[in-house]
Amino acid sequence: MKNRRSFHISILLSLFSLAMFAKGSFSVYNLKCEQETNPLGIEKLRPCFSWQINAEERNFEQAAWQILVADTPEALDNENGTIWNSRKVNSPASILVPFNGKGLEAGQTYFWKVRIWDKQGNASPWSPANQFNIGLLSEKDWSNAKWIALEKDRKEEIITTGIHAPLVENAIGDKKTGTYRLPQFRKEFAVNKQLKRAIAYVSGLGHFDMFLNGIKVGDNFLDPGWTKYDKCALYVSFDITGHLQQGNNAVGVMLGNGFFNIPRERYYKILTSYGAPKLIMKIQLEYTDGSTQHIVSDTDWKVTESPITFSSIYGGEEYDASKEQEGWKQPGFNDTDWNKAINSNWKTALISQRIPPLKVRDRIPTVRLLQTEKGDWVYDLGQNFSGILQLKVRATDQHPVKLYPAELLNPDNSINQSASGAPFYFTYIPKGSNPTESWQPQFTYYGFRYVQVEGAVPSGQPNPEGLPEIIDITGLHTCNSADEAGKFSCSNEMFNKIYNLIDWSVRSNMASVLTDCPHREKLGWLEVAHLMQYSIQYRYNMARFYEKVMNDMRSTQAENGQIATTAPELVEFEGGFKDTPEWGSAFIISPWYVYQWYGDKQLIEKNYPDMQRYLDYLLSKSDNYIISYGLGDWYDIGPNHPGESQLTSNGVTATAIFYYNTVIMQQIASLLNKPADADKYAKQASRIKEAFNTTFWNKSTRKYDRDSQAANAIALYTGLVEPDNKEQVFNNLIADIRNRNNALTAGDVGYRYVLRALEENNASDVIYDMNCKYDVPGYGWQLAHGATSLTESWQAYGFVSNNHCMLGHLMEWLFSGLGGIRQEKGSVAFKHIVIKPEPAGDIRDADTSYESPYGLIHSSWKNDKKTFSLRVEIPANSSASIYLPANAPGQISESGIPLQEIKGMKFSAPVNGRIKVETGSGIYNFIVEK
Repeated sequence: MKNRRSFHISILLSLFSLAMFAKGSFSVYNLKCEQETNPLGIEKLRPCFSWQINAEERNFEQAAWQILVADTPEALDNENGTIWNSRKVNSPASILVPFNGKGLEAGQTYFWKVRIWDKQGNASPWSPANQFNIGLLSEKDWSNAKWIALEKDRKEEIITTGIHAPLVENAIGDKKTGTYRLPQFRKEFAVNKQLKRAIAYVSGLGHFDMFLNGIKVGDNFLDPGWTKYDKCALYVSFDITGHLQQGNNAVGVMLGNGFFNIPRERYYKILTSYGAPKLIMKIQLEYTDGSTQHIVSDTDWKVTESPITFSSIYGGEEYDASKEQEGWKQPGFNDTDWNKAINSNWKTALISQRIPPLKVRDRIPTVRLLQTEKGDWVYDLGQNFSGILQLKVRATDQHPVKLYPAELLNPDNSINQSASGAPFYFTYIPKGSNPTESWQPQFTYYGFRYVQVEGAVPSGQPNPEGLPEIIDITGLHTCNSADEAGKFSCSNEMFNKIYNLIDWSVRSNMASVLTDCPHREKLGWLEVAHLMQYSIQYRYNMARFYEKVMNDMRSTQAENGQIATTAPELVEFEGGFKDTPEWGSAFIISPWYVYQWYGDKQLIEKNYPDMQRYLDYLLSKSDNYIISYGLGDWYDIGPNHPGESQLTSNGVTATAIFYYNTVIMQQIASLLNKPADADKYAKQASRIKEAFNTTFWNKSTRKYDRDSQAANAIALYTGLVEPDNKEQVFNNLIADIRNRNNALTAGDVGYRYVLRALEENNASDVIYDMNCKYDVPGYGWQLAHGATSLTESWQAYGFVSNNHCMLGHLMEWLFSGLGGIRQEKGSVAFKHIVIKPEPAGDIRDADTSYESPYGLIHSSWKNDKKTFSLRVEIPANSSASIYLPANAPGQISESGIPLQEIKGMKFSAPVNGRIKVETGSGIYNFIVEK
């Protein structure tokens, strides 16, 4: 009896302890240095640290933090901050806290951890140890590594300013360019002591695959990202400690052309060549005895031609398996008949690749087999996506298998590449001696759904000619590996399909630049970078992505300050395709959006002088503060085929963006404590606004320009409308939409502002009505016409791309409007969150989440006849304003308790049928009785 009683007491004490711990327990997790977990190759000597907080109790606020940085994990374990001990810092900051310790050194790895205190003075446990590695900061840090190649550059073929395909013949005649052989390199080295750490820094241009002892290092695709190579190239850092063995080791590298060298064969959008493919590498070995060893690319490396006999970023790839040399990636291979690598003497600035790499995201199986009228076989993968394919084939000889990918089919079931770049194809020449052979391209990609086969037949089908038999074709969807940040679903299946439609196009165009399409161009058209920025950031963590976007723009900025329409500017277009304000303005708008979204002002600080130069350039192009050139509201819906703006004068959108830039620059100048600049831009903005309204506002009709959706919306959103006219302009916008039976007309530039203007003025019902239709051009029309990714035109035309993300602006509203997740005006990095779901149409529930810098924000609501329920999750160290549809607080309860009885929960009087509730962090379950 005594033992049973002791047991019960023990259980009660344990439960009491757990309850007490749950009430006040908190810890830190998801540590990041420079917005990345355990990064390699960062190039900032004052990196910034971030962490998130797990707190059981509501309304948690951090009061202080302490960071330790050490040069060994052992020192960190002993709480010895040999590089930095911040001590206890009284501050709520938990994102982007700058390092302030001893000098960091290139090529070195450091270890760090953090703990925090709450407002009651309680300390959290120390976080687990994380680490970061400093990259190679100068030429000397490369330890005399050489750019090596298989063959010399042909100087007469160098084209560093790309030539647009239609102009190639006029520029260089019939000269064939870019026909260099594709190399594979190898080098053996020994590891004879106990290894502590090994890091490889490598750049292979255009793209590379690296192997150690026969195994590919990492799972990246198309490393490094493409740049303006005469300005800079990217190098990639790999921790290869686990790949090495005691004794002899072998490193092998294969190169592809990418944008570095585009052969004048098959299809090409542009023609460039910086010379033969080339490689630079440094492997840094650190031993436990404190010594180091460097293996660097030099003329003692061996090189030969690889089995990749053709590779073009625009034209496809050819692989001859009969030319494979078994074991060349392994130590002990006999390479006596290989050549010595040559020193190319090539030079460019090397920058660490900080953008997340491309990877294979999904495997997409074949869903059906078709035959053309001529009898060729076509594989339908059921989804339009960016990527490559994996071929499994059985062959008895070396008969070539040709694979033609495409987005669309012709009426006879043959593939149609007319709008995506033709000819593009993959060729595989089998060994012919293996029961089953498997292959996938390495250095190119395309946007496609269908694959037409030549020279082979599907296994099990009649094969009188004894052709290779295809066992399987699987699509490999490749895209940038940025982490998913947000999710959305609702009760209306059409809007779920629209969400997926946009998402497939976003993913397909998230490469190392934000491309327009994954096939025909693969160029970084810059309007997407800012107009789609919020939409993309709701879905993916883009904190690291935009550093490269800004580098690409800055590296190709003209002397007069101009930012071209594409970045990196790999080709010089003409007219509006070279210079359009709505495109180049990404240079000012995007870093501001990054600051607002993630709290990171490093891009603003680094690029501010060049951003000023661009704004000065726009001013120089204005006539009395009006800019009237460029493409305007690209691909709007007018009487003609889509292209340059039809319904809105170019001066409206160009001048509105000019004004928006200037207002942003005023805010940036204030943020950077530059009062004279802020005053200058405030005055300039005032002059632009006055000129805009004098030029485009008709006082008698009380309409802007031609009263288009784009003109009214962009004037409203950017703040150009005078207060007395706002209601009228908004009514004009609504009237145009309603008078067209809720059809949209705005294009690439204008539609984002249509949605923003409507949402900000509580008209989500209009947004719903515009986008729930299948019978007029728009998202529903595209779905009805069989699109599986967002198309270039609202009309889903077959003569243009069928995988473009430029019109995907509704994604932003799905999260901010229907889902209700946004941040308070003036808030940074979602420090103060707004939860304001806007049920519209027949939608009865929605579930939306977003992983903010502070942690997960979750909004899940249901709306039925009797109640409106809302479940909200707010991360620790942030706060929220939650808007509930009620006319009296007595209608509202939270977790079963009447709102008025909950201590510390503030709420406002009802405004326009909503009550605002102010909360801190925690999980909340609200019920509103109707």
